Amino acid sequence: MNEIMGFAATAVMGFLAIMNPLANTPVFLGLTANDDTETRKAIARRSLLLAFVIIALFTIAGNYIFELFGITLYAFRVTGGILVFVIGYGMLHGKTSGVHGANELESNPPASSGTESKLSIAVSPLAIPIFAGPGTIATAMNFTADRELIHIATTLGAFATICFISYGFMIFGERLIRYLGDSAVSAVTKMMGMILAVIGVQMFIAGVAAAISHFR
Repeated sequence: MNEIMGFAATAVMGFLAIMNPLANTPVFLGLTANDDTETRKAIARRSLLLAFVIIALFTIAGNYIFELFGITLYAFRVTGGILVFVIGYGMLHGKTSGVHGANELESNPPASSGTESKLSIAVSPLAIPIFAGPGTIATAMNFTADRELIHIATTLGAFATICFISYGFMIFGERLIRYLGDSAVSAVTKMMGMILAVIGVQMFIAGVAAAISHFR
């Protein structure tokens, strides 16, 4: 029992460090700055639910998935890094996301289509690769490699706990938007764009370094 409790505490701290809800909240604010309250809540719920499903899938069958499609973690990290950099670069130049930018090109898009387009950022970049990125996947797989079922269940419970904490941070961020105002949110968006771009470069470099090390 003590061993499982210690394992659970380690898993929670590991996911807390890799996901960092406090740091991800400003990113969420920047990506949803032009959305209403209900849309932001829907994006938060959808992104975290999808992230949980992805982590659960890789926790249970990660090695088989990578082997089935011939995917390596460093290739996944390189691709994720490029995606994060592109999104961060767009935010740095005043675009909340590529999805929102596409909407601006349409003169009168249907309401339902516009809503679904906004919600699509819950998939990318929020669920993938911010919440369920290569680092999170690797962490989950490391916790459950050659472990028993109880360890898998504990790992998923730990990740679910961090998802609930992240949701609370994102919902609190909604109030922060109203308090800061449009100009401050715009400044936060650009600042987070720079941070996202740097994170993307770091992920890319880590993926390339891992690939070079693998082929030596």
